Amino acid sequence: MPAVESVPAVEPVPPVKKDRRLLRATLRWVAAVAVFGVVGTGTAYGITRLDRTDVPGLATHSDGRWTYPVLVKPPLPSGSPGPNDDARNLAGTHYADLRKLVLPAPRGATADALLKGTDGWLPTKDFLAEFASADDRKELGQTLLDRGLRHIAARGWTTPDGTRTRIYLLQFDTAAVAETILNGKLMSQAAPTYALRDGDQFELDGKFPDPARIEHVLLAPYTELKPYGARQARQAYLASGDTVGVIIQSRKGGMPAVPFEQTVTLQSELLD
Repeated sequence: MPAVESVPAVEPVPPVKKDRRLLRATLRWVAAVAVFGVVGTGTAYGITRLDRTDVPGLATHSDGRWTYPVLVKPPLPSGSPGPNDDARNLAGTHYADLRKLVLPAPRGATADALLKGTDGWLPTKDFLAEFASADDRKELGQTLLDRGLRHIAARGWTTPDGTRTRIYLLQFDTAAVAETILNGKLMSQAAPTYALRDGDQFELDGKFPDPARIEHVLLAPYTELKPYGARQARQAYLASGDTVGVIIQSRKGGMPAVPFEQTVTLQSELLD
């Protein structure tokens, strides 16, 4: 795997009327990761857009990957642009139903009924329950309210090996707001801002494979440091258009990299 090169720092950008390209550059600097494009088109996701031999988790059945259904993006309303069409969609709006953009559970997994929400929308308090500190939950909750959080779509499951997965998609009014939340609130330097209930100390995952990164999707993956107790957690924060994604996985005895990378990549594709 090629080494991840650091990206030079850029000048801070103003809090209003942010240029989306500058926001993306700032995020790459703060997270110390580089975003690499993956070439390909088509509507069947997780199968056609990536070389299965290039991405751990999408390679062979023996490498620990999960079997997901073929993923197809929901259709856009007629004439509506995609979220990363900067020429026609300056706000970065996801015009597709956000609930249909949440990654489905893999084969054999048991769905987490607590994340179904009402009509597919999850209350903010249920998302905030992922964080360990009451003060953090209060602070983040107020930030989401102040920044005009529109809805949260979520899904969770547990696989037969005991791996627990939770995915949250938080939609805001514009891409600028979503990227500010990701860059300025959820991440601090090269570590998450808020401690999880399901994990302690985290560091940026420098082994996350470059080909698994999706163009236009800002990504910061983290892995929990030893000693991590009975369970190890991995988490990823990402942003595409007006939406922030939070992915958390944990497993007793250690959380493997392959299903984490696979899950993050496929969810990123759906949001791109």
